[in-house]
Amino acid sequence: MAFTRATGKHRRVSRTARTTRKIAGMATLAATGVVASVASPALAATGEMHAEDTGLQQAVVMGDELASRVEAQADAQQTAAEAAAVQAKAEAAAKKAADEAQRLAEAAKKKAEAQAKAEREAKERAAREAERKRLNAFVAPIAGSYISTGYKASSSLWSSGSHTGIDFHAATGTSVHAVGSGTVVEAGWGGSYGNNIVIKMHDGTYTQYGHLSSIGVSVGQTVTPGQQIGLSGATGNVTGPHLHFEARTGPDYGSDIDPIAYLRSHGVGV
Repeated sequence: MAFTRATGKHRRVSRTARTTRKIAGMATLAATGVVASVASPALAATGEMHAEDTGLQQAVVMGDELASRVEAQADAQQTAAEAAAVQAKAEAAAKKAADEAQRLAEAAKKKAEAQAKAEREAKERAAREAERKRLNAFVAPIAGSYISTGYKASSSLWSSGSHTGIDFHAATGTSVHAVGSGTVVEAGWGGSYGNNIVIKMHDGTYTQYGHLSSIGVSVGQTVTPGQQIGLSGATGNVTGPHLHFEARTGPDYGSDIDPIAYLRSHGVGV
């Protein structure tokens, strides 16, 4: 009588199925680190290796290789991350240094601009002050001359009986200057004064220049200290060429004041 093998759940699993299951199980154990600690003692305890244990050994080897690859990949990723961090840190430091250099450059530029502005303003103030002083300065009407006839000198040559101004020695054609800043209020024939000029000064006083050979300014014109306004001569009631100079409190004859004291009060040595 022939015997038949039992079927159903009591049927022995084939070698191929067992090997496949072992590999799958070992792959799972390799991921958790259990294979290395369990499989090796078990193999050592048996002292022998059966044919069907080859699958387990292969799974252990494959698990080790997989772990090595994962570890190498992790190491590579960590190295790359560290390199990226170093590079980012270097780039941040370089940017910070560049920003600081730019800040210092801008600060230096602003400082230089502020200094240049301060120097320019100082020069402008100095120029304005110099101009103010120049406009407020007084000079002699004829440079390098001297007084030939003094104030209030007596003579029948003058209708009032005395000299209402001072005479500066000057040959015909000598340059005559405005003694200070002012506005011309008279320029033309002045009777006994001949060709004459009257200037209203900035301080409200008046100065007169008589016996001119020529006139170089017109009424309404502003003049500055030392500006040439005409040339000396011998026009009008004179005995010879010279410059008649008067200082007045008003524009008309009879308001004269001491011209020497007037010029000296404005810093002119005569």
